Amino acid sequence: MSRIATPATIADAPAASQPLLEAVNKQLGVVPNMFRLISNSPAALEGYLSLSGALSKGKLPPQTRERIALAVAEVNGCSYCLSAHTYLARNLAKLDDAEITANRNGASNDPKADAAVRFATKVVQERGHINDADFAAVKAAGYDDGQIIEIIQHVALNFWTNFLNEAVRTDIDFPVVTPGHRA
Repeated sequence: MSRIATPATIADAPAASQPLLEAVNKQLGVVPNMFRLISNSPAALEGYLSLSGALSKGKLPPQTRERIALAVAEVNGCSYCLSAHTYLARNLAKLDDAEITANRNGASNDPKADAAVRFATKVVQERGHINDADFAAVKAAGYDDGQIIEIIQHVALNFWTNFLNEAVRTDIDFPVVTPGHRA
């Protein structure tokens, strides 16, 4: 059970969060628990949605963004994010089970995406203190400076949601996936 009350409906959320939640509902057709929970702080919800929206306009394809989210959630042990991103990876990004398993293991079956996922995993594990070889590997795979910044920003965004969901124990509203037990 969540340590912070999750508004049951959009109407139960703070007034300043309601238009933001309506936009989530319009985009996804549902408002997952995490969004409703974050809505307790309209500023936090606006910040999360703004960064997420900005990154969705970046150079990384949606599949690579989901791969990074899965890798980061596994490293951080976040059941909510693993559950949500496994669902999104299968149903929106159209990744198969073998790819999802590889992503959770910090890799990818796609050679270019593999470099991004390995780099993202290293950034998490080393808390940003990566070595020159790690940086060179992602560059050699064809990622430009802007894409590398986006990879790091996706790590940071997912890190935040992982920590939030674990700290407050957000109720999982997706098919449950637990860390350490591959999809």
